[in-house]
Amino acid sequence: MDDVRVVSESPKGDEVIALMGFPGSGLVGSISMQYLVDNAGFEYIGSITSKYFPPVAMMVDGVINAPIRIYSKDSYVAFVSDIPIHASICYEVTQGILSWLKNYNVKKIVILAGIVTNTPEKRVFGVASEPSYLEELKDKTEVLPMGSISGMPGSLFTECKSLGIPAVGFLGETVPTPDPRSSVSVLKVLNEVYNFNVDIEPLIEQAEEIEASMQKMAEQVQKNESDSDVPKREHLPMYG
Repeated sequence: MDDVRVVSESPKGDEVIALMGFPGSGLVGSISMQYLVDNAGFEYIGSITSKYFPPVAMMVDGVINAPIRIYSKDSYVAFVSDIPIHASICYEVTQGILSWLKNYNVKKIVILAGIVTNTPEKRVFGVASEPSYLEELKDKTEVLPMGSISGMPGSLFTECKSLGIPAVGFLGETVPTPDPRSSVSVLKVLNEVYNFNVDIEPLIEQAEEIEASMQKMAEQVQKNESDSDVPKREHLPMYG
């Protein structure tokens, strides 16, 4: 599609497994995927651009990064996004990605995402486009009995189902704020299923630091409200 342009080298391997990580609940998909490509020996091979994307250039250590990047290692090709994809353009972006992947022998699409629940656990739920594809997940994840998947993960699953492309997903139980601890749970399962052998200890330490910072911030907010004559707010603003 002309409106969604993939500029990339060809992925390696005869049978490609495509890994997808887009911002969503808890930023689980993007945190997990970026950590994986940074620590599992993936190489940058290309990017995705579109007139639909916001006019934003990502910068890391003074170097510009494309908002959606493509990496490759062995038979794996990984898509990492720093920008949330608006619901109104998910179909177009999904079509652009799958149209590019049609040029290669795609064995499977693997989708990483978060799912908000009402419990503090960090379980990982397994979902698939067909019952037979759940076999590799059922001993390592909990099968989600019912629910809905929105955004890019939902769009990807729907289109893969329609086109007959095998697709599986790892949904980390999360909260509506950046949640590296949920990403740790997802990466543990990925290590077991696909033998990436990624060291997740640094991400665990990062999760502990974020949690400590959030706890300190919450205590400071509570103290400020206690010391203030202004009536207390019932709810703090929530971002996710």
